[in-house]
Amino acid sequence: MSSYVLAIDQGTTSSRAILFRPDLTVAASAQQEFAQHFPAPGWVEHEPEEIWASVVAVCREAMAKAGAKAADIAAIGITNQRETTLVWDRRTGEPIHRAIVWQDRRTADICHAMKQAGHEPVVSGQTGLLLDPYFSGTKAAWILDHVEGARARAEAGELAFGTVDSFLLWRLTGGKVHATDATNASRTLLYDIHEGRWRDTLLHLLRVPRPVLPEVKDSAADFGETLPELFGGAIRICGVAGDQQAATVGQACFEPGMMKSTYGTGCFALLNTGTEAVASKNRLITTIAYQLDGRPTYALEGSIFIAGAAVQWLRDGLGIIARAAETGPLAETADEKQAVYLVPAFTGLGAPYWDAESRGAIYGLTRGTGRGEFARAALEAVCYQTRDLLEAMRGDWGAARETVLRVDGGMVASDWTMQCLADMLAAPVDRPRVLETTAVGAAYLAGLRAGVCPGLEDFARSWALERRFTPKLDAAAREARYAGWKDAVRRTLTTGRGAG
Repeated sequence: MSSYVLAIDQGTTSSRAILFRPDLTVAASAQQEFAQHFPAPGWVEHEPEEIWASVVAVCREAMAKAGAKAADIAAIGITNQRETTLVWDRRTGEPIHRAIVWQDRRTADICHAMKQAGHEPVVSGQTGLLLDPYFSGTKAAWILDHVEGARARAEAGELAFGTVDSFLLWRLTGGKVHATDATNASRTLLYDIHEGRWRDTLLHLLRVPRPVLPEVKDSAADFGETLPELFGGAIRICGVAGDQQAATVGQACFEPGMMKSTYGTGCFALLNTGTEAVASKNRLITTIAYQLDGRPTYALEGSIFIAGAAVQWLRDGLGIIARAAETGPLAETADEKQAVYLVPAFTGLGAPYWDAESRGAIYGLTRGTGRGEFARAALEAVCYQTRDLLEAMRGDWGAARETVLRVDGGMVASDWTMQCLADMLAAPVDRPRVLETTAVGAAYLAGLRAGVCPGLEDFARSWALERRFTPKLDAAAREARYAGWKDAVRRTLTTGRGAG
């Protein structure tokens, strides 16, 4: 019997490969960063060939570290940065443009025009999404409109569109498989999450030709096998899920009311709503959490575009810190009497505001404001934004219903930040023993399909708590701080364009 499951975790700033044993303990891992390109304000791009090269390299490195051969690996699971959009030549496999990253805002005017034309209710009703440049559909249309001859070639079936998972599947299988899973399809503005199919009405509205679309499968399914020359033998690919949905699986949030929040480049909170696709009244989105045996499980999601990226800005943009780990200790040195607020709208504001044109701002600066206050403001911004999401979810799901909040991602290693989060939410925050929940989720989906991992209930019982953070801040202080945040956001929103 094969000894391992290989998870490919293709993220926004790096690609990782983690080799898991069947009990989902880590045998070996490798990681490689790649370049971020910012060709214009609000634009973010990746080189597809660099993504591909990094994925192959980390898979080979992880296998070498464990002394594993292709025959030792039962299956591969892929999880990916969602919404990042690629279009490539079906004959050669070569991309016709750089990948347009989920953070990119170049299609804001297109989305605004569609809203003004009254199309958002139809789009939201079928996809669960809002008309925002965050999602893939308008990105695909932009590429087809701005690469010479691309639209005609797409309509002739010569080009393929996909999110990163689809591109990797294509390359891994040597062009034999053009597919995605339901979680990634649900982020495109083109997929009806209720009927489980691409909708012609949406394709027409967003001007995306049907011939470019991938086949949509379950999150645990047969996605073909790798070319033998890549890893010394063919390996089955049996799991695919967008990164936030994979983290939901990795956190074993299988019951309605369970919620996970991932703190990486951005922050993404998903609340499992079971078989009910809850339509949000508070500008959240409805999405597919995972799909097994043809049956989707739905979630409410709130998306924060900038979380850990604000810490990267402190490090790379301002030079305030040398390492991300310095922010917690530095925040502890801040003067609590200073009410400094950072609204990190570097690429607009996500849920529940959805203001694509707002930009970052800092309020409350004095001559006494220094490194500590900047660090604290950056970390607190993550906590305030999470509360924004939780308040919206309670409004949609029912405030009286209990929620279990499980956290993961790089930022949750900071005790200071997690305590601040519990204080601001007035709710317990559970940090798991295993923080690599995105990769765990991808590995589990693949292992489930390959028959080497247990069913959902047994997997859920294996989830282990490392530490629970409980609220310590008194209610008056908490509400005063949050009121200051809301005022800062109000000042930052573009007039007449935010949620209000």
